[in-house]
Amino acid sequence: MNNIKVTSVNISKEKGTIKLPVEKIILNKLGVENDAHSGNWHRQVSLLAEESVAKFSLQANRKINYGEFAENITTKGIILHKCNVFDRFKIGNTELELTQIGKECHGNACSIFKEVGNCVMPKEGIFCRVIKNGVIKAEDEIIYLPKTFKIAIITLSDRASNGVYEDRSGPKVKELISSYFTGKNNLFSIENFIIPDETDQLKKLINEKVENNFDFIFTTGGTGIGERDITVEAVCDLLEKQIPGIMELIRVKYGMEKPNALLSRGVAGIIRKTIIFTLPGSVKGVTEYLTEITKTLEHLLFMIHGIDKH
Repeated sequence: MNNIKVTSVNISKEKGTIKLPVEKIILNKLGVENDAHSGNWHRQVSLLAEESVAKFSLQANRKINYGEFAENITTKGIILHKCNVFDRFKIGNTELELTQIGKECHGNACSIFKEVGNCVMPKEGIFCRVIKNGVIKAEDEIIYLPKTFKIAIITLSDRASNGVYEDRSGPKVKELISSYFTGKNNLFSIENFIIPDETDQLKKLINEKVENNFDFIFTTGGTGIGERDITVEAVCDLLEKQIPGIMELIRVKYGMEKPNALLSRGVAGIIRKTIIFTLPGSVKGVTEYLTEITKTLEHLLFMIHGIDKH
C-alpha cells in the first residue's frame, strides 16, 4: 500500500460528543492526551478512513466533518476495517496496535445516527492501543505493518527423526493450522521440526521459539504413557500457566466412544506470550484435537494480550 496518510487528528474533552480537529495529538501510554476516551484499556485511539466517511456523506446529503464520527485519527489510502486485530501502524514517531474493529452503536445517542439512520463507526471504525508514544499530525505518513503469526510445529519421534518412517502428524498439523489462519485472512509463517523423544532437545527448541516471540507451538507425539513419551513432562517444566480445560474436554468428548483416547496426557499452556499445545502423534488424534482447539485460538490470543472482548 502506498501513499497512506493522516488527513486529520481530532479530540473531544467529553464522551458522547463529536471530536474537533486540532493541529496535533500527543500519544502517551493511556492514549490521546486530553481526549475523553483515553485510559487503561484496549480502545485508546480510534481511527476512521476518509473513504468510509465519504460513503456516509452521500447518505446524509451533506459534508461530514473530520471528527464527527468521534474518530481521533482520520486516514486516507487504506481500508481500515479490512485490517486485522494485532496489525500495527507506524505514524510519525508513534506506533499503534489494532485491538478492535467496529463497536456497538449508541443509536439515538449518536447525532449522526439520528440524522442519517445509520453510523459508520460501528462497522468500519477501528480502535488501537499505543505501543510507542509520540506526536501525530495531519499529513503524517502511515506505515501499515500487518501481523504475521509465527507458528512452530514439533514432531517428537525417535523413528521419524531417524528416517525409519515418514512423519504424517506434523504435516497434518500444518495443513489444519494453515487452513485456520487462511480462513481468518491472517498472515502466518510455519516452521516444522522433527526431533527424537529427548527432553533436552525439546526444551531447547521451545525456549528458542519463545525467545523469538513465536505465537504458537504445537507438538505432536510423546503424549502417551510409553517409556519414551517425554513430551508432557518436558513442556510442563516450562509452562508458566496451564490451560487444562480444553484438553480435558477433548479427552472426554472422544473418550466417550473410544476409551483409549482417555489415555492421552496432552497439555496446553503459555510461556510468556507463546501458547503451547501438545497433541497426540496420530493423524486422527491431531485432527480431533485441532477441531476443538481452533475454536479457542482467537479468544486465547485476546486474553493473553490483554484485550477485553467481554
